[in-house]
Amino acid sequence: MRFDDSKIEEIKSRVDIVELASEYLTLKKAGRNYLGLCPFHQEKTPSFTVNREKQIFYCFGCGEGGNVITLLMKIANKSFPEAIKYLAEKTGVLLPVRTFGGDGREKESLRDEIFQLNARAAQYFARQLSSPGGKAVRDYLQKRAVTEETVRQFRLGYAPDAWRSLADDMEGGGLSLKMAEQAGLVIAGKEGGFYDRFRGRLMFPIENPFGEIVAFGGRIIGEGEPKYLNSPESPVYSKGKNLYGLNKAKEAIRRNGFCLIVEGYFDAISLWNAGVRNVVATLGTALTRDHLELLRRYTQDVVALFDPDAAGRKALDRSLELFLGANMSARALILPDGCDPDDFVKKYGPGKLEELITLAPAISDYYIDSVLGNGKTFEENRDLVKTAMEFVGKINNEIERNLFIKRIAEKSGIDQALLKREIHRKPASVPSGAGVKKASGGMAVNPLEFNLIRLMLEYPQKALLVDDENILECFLEPVLKDLGSRIIQTYKLLGYVDVNVLLPSDEDKPLREHIYKMSVEAPPTDDDRVERNFVDNMRRIRQKWYKEQKRQVQHKLRQAQESGDSDLIRELTFQKQNLMKEEHKYLNQS
Repeated sequence: MRFDDSKIEEIKSRVDIVELASEYLTLKKAGRNYLGLCPFHQEKTPSFTVNREKQIFYCFGCGEGGNVITLLMKIANKSFPEAIKYLAEKTGVLLPVRTFGGDGREKESLRDEIFQLNARAAQYFARQLSSPGGKAVRDYLQKRAVTEETVRQFRLGYAPDAWRSLADDMEGGGLSLKMAEQAGLVIAGKEGGFYDRFRGRLMFPIENPFGEIVAFGGRIIGEGEPKYLNSPESPVYSKGKNLYGLNKAKEAIRRNGFCLIVEGYFDAISLWNAGVRNVVATLGTALTRDHLELLRRYTQDVVALFDPDAAGRKALDRSLELFLGANMSARALILPDGCDPDDFVKKYGPGKLEELITLAPAISDYYIDSVLGNGKTFEENRDLVKTAMEFVGKINNEIERNLFIKRIAEKSGIDQALLKREIHRKPASVPSGAGVKKASGGMAVNPLEFNLIRLMLEYPQKALLVDDENILECFLEPVLKDLGSRIIQTYKLLGYVDVNVLLPSDEDKPLREHIYKMSVEAPPTDDDRVERNFVDNMRRIRQKWYKEQKRQVQHKLRQAQESGDSDLIRELTFQKQNLMKEEHKYLNQS
């Protein structure tokens, strides 16, 4: 599959990489660049750099880089065609497609088909909510004071209590039920055929951060088990990597500077309904490292809601370890009287909730108070301190570990030095993701040849100019010469160039990092000077090539003179004269 070259350039010209990145990251202006925390590795100090003039990004911490298309591919896990089609829809660019081979028909990717099926299912469920059969669900939502606007925002719907309601609708629309099975919408029967997975349920479409529906959750209305039923994992959905409501909440998270994490669909919807918009929910699973990596794109400050029971304390243990490992600031919110968020905001209002959030203790303080505050006997206190110290041993950051030890010492009355000696008996474990290898710096490359490669990657449409001049034959560095050749061939074949595709392996990483680093740091180029820069760069490369060829011939000539080889002397003298003539002619032409 190949997209029209001019359309790709039109899409790139219409998308502002700063605005696109800001949909998924929090960026701050820093000179002519924008900085934020890298979404591809853990870091405390922002090193993810976005350059608006050149429409590129580069992380000085891990070396990832690219253009607006590459960014979307990496951050959303999209293929190149998926990213192009997404950006085309976003910018209103009509996208004709060229196909090579086969029957000439464009084949949609599996992910695209599942997204389309999920969107179709959401529309069907929304229509059914307004039908006579959806009255019980409408009454339920009204009882819980969910407004029509909230219903519309979250695309709530109703799955009829029938075996083949959705399946018949999809089959009637000519859609593949086999594909719907991969999406988790239908289930294959033992005797053939398919039946609906969701029946007689209030439906919650689950969106990814880009607003694409990846899965569904369904709450039973009336009697039945399970109370909540979720889509199975699929090529587009992993419950440990998605947060309910994030697409709706991300702008409010940026504005408020923190995110509130709750447990269920209705907790998130009720708070949104009450005006608390910076809220997300986990999807029937405990908080995971992937959840926090997703949130770190928008904020490093989180308020997590916990139940004050044994299950809540277990979740607290796990969450604290994750927050420390992700270098995130977290606070623990415990609602009084065993209230859930829905009950609380209905009873006390969102203002009271905001007061509790302001007063919420750091999760580390709450952990120490809740763990060490429950011992009644000597043996219980001893075991609680041991439990707390085992947890401290998992903290890799020395400053955070020492602060933790200080708080334990204050709470337990045990000397800090004694606690530290106990900790140092076992080495602290290193959390996953620690020791990320930094991008190599100071890489030695031919500056002229490297600069032309950089220009070819920034302005791939000019690669044909380099090809016409046959300038790659003058490259002295084989690695850059090979890369230049691949840029030209890739652009001729596909109409686009991505350095991550051209340099995919770990061995290529130093060169790949160097390219993006220099691209971000180099000053912007006026459009009317782009071709002039290419021409000047190529002229200087050819001049350097002539100089090197003459040096080599002169060296061989000196050796031939020392050995008295008259035939070789004549041949080399002729080569030298021809080189000088060619160089003189070239300089006069340029």
